[in-house]
Parts: sequence; C-alpha cells; structure tokens
Amino acid sequence: MQSENPLDSIRLNFSPDDLLLLNLALALIMYGVALDLKVEDFKYLTKNPKGFFLGLFSQFLLLPFLTWALVLIINPPPSVALGMFLVAACPGGNVSNFLSSLAKGNAALSVSLTGFSSTISIISTPLNFAFWAGLYSPTSELLREISLDYADVFTTVALILGIPLILGILTRKKSPGFAEKASKILKPLSILIFAAFVVIAFLGNFDLFLKYISLIFLWVLAHNLVALGAGFTTGKLFKMPLADVKSLTIETGIQNSGLGLVLIFTYFEGLGGMAIITAWWGIWHLISGMLIASIWKRYT
Repeated sequence: MQSENPLDSIRLNFSPDDLLLLNLALALIMYGVALDLKVEDFKYLTKNPKGFFLGLFSQFLLLPFLTWALVLIINPPPSVALGMFLVAACPGGNVSNFLSSLAKGNAALSVSLTGFSSTISIISTPLNFAFWAGLYSPTSELLREISLDYADVFTTVALILGIPLILGILTRKKSPGFAEKASKILKPLSILIFAAFVVIAFLGNFDLFLKYISLIFLWVLAHNLVALGAGFTTGKLFKMPLADVKSLTIETGIQNSGLGLVLIFTYFEGLGGMAIITAWWGIWHLISGMLIASIWKRYT
C-alpha cells in the first residue's frame, strides 16, 4: 500500500543498544510491579468477581472496539492507526496502581487487575492487535506489507512480561521483607526509567516531533479520553462503588506503552506514525492520570 502521508514512511532513530536497554528496563518495571503481587491478590478477584470481570471487559474488549470506532471517525494515517490499535491491545501501565492509590480508588482491585492483565497479555496483546488492525482495511494492508510474525510477538511479550512477573511473585513469596523494600525503590525508579527512554526517543527525533506534534497531540488526547471514558462508563453503568469506578477508569486509561514501543522498534523498524503516537501516549497518560487522580483524591 502506498500512502501519501509522510508519517507512514518515516522511521525513527533508535539504535539496537537503545532497544536492548528498553527491553531490560521494561522487564525491570514488570518485576517491580510483581513485587507488590501476592497470591491473596488473585484470591481477591474470586471473592469480588464483578469488578474483576468489568475491568477485563473495559480493557480488553471495550477499549479496542472504541479505538476501532475512533479510527473510523478520525481516519488517521495507517501507521498512526496501527499505533492506536497496538496501544489499545497493551495491558495496563505500571503506574496505574500508584495513581489508583493517589485517587483513593480500590487499590486491591487495581493491583489485581494489573497483575492479571499483564499475565494474560502474553496471549491477549498479539491477538487483540491482530484482530482489530485486521478489521481496518488500511492497517490490514500495512500489516501484510510488513509480514509480521505473531509467534515472535508472543515470545517477546512472554519474555518481557511473563518471566519478570513470575520472578517478582516468587520473590514476594520467598522474601517478603526484601520485596517490600525493593518495591519502594523500583516504583519511582520505573517511572523515571520509562520517562527517560521516551525523552531519549524524542530528542533523537526532535525535528519530526516538532513537525507532527500538533496532530499527534489531538489524536492521543482523543484516544486517551476514550480509554478513560470506557472505564468510567463501565463502572457507572454497572453501579460500582466510587472507589471501584476510579480504579476501572485508571486501569483502562493507563496503558503499557513501554511494551508498545518495544514491539514497534523490534518488529516495525520504528515505523514513524506508530512510534510517535505510542511515545506521546507514554507521556500524556501520565499527565492525564495525575490530573484525574489529584482531583479524585478529594472525593471518597
């Protein structure tokens, strides 16, 4: 498919060494997330199934569907649409638990959903991405050109998310004292690590970001509002307590864009529209999440 939009043809500069460090950083982030997980957290889901299933519905079904609908409405360049589908297919972001706590949401629900969604994303992320991107003709054609091997994507997600999660849960079980101390260090450190990589990506491609930021900002703003709205509406429609509504909103609106960047630079060669929109998502969802959490912490 030949696109007239330059975003579909540009490639962002990101060296193999940068990619390796990003992979290691994301694995460290997920290990830090898992240090907060206990077997009891997963038992909580069985005792409170309504919030759990609503969280899965909002994040893995409603958000990808609404992303597809948004793409049909705004008709972005194919590479940008592909990035939007990838972001929607990623699990919740690592800062969602912190933001839920700040907003005085249901911390147990947030931690449980993050852990479970990160675990099943080994399967759900490649499948969701392939399904919804395949439904939209421009991105479907772009994927055929790229010849993406989904088996490799499964393997990458499993290595980056699955292994660190298992190690973190085991660490928590065997050495709870160490896990508690390490978690306090890794939580803020993980945010700084991811922010640093996004900044590096921006600086290395500063001219491109300046050229397209006005469009990218509006696309990400709309997409993030859709994501936050999906979680909020789901919680409200099913008459969940306010604390649960807060957590559902944040879990759906905070996506693991770090995983998206790893996949983009590994399998899509830094495809411009995908990389720019995913990198800006990584910045904007922290801003929007902090704003919402700061407002909501006044309401219990």
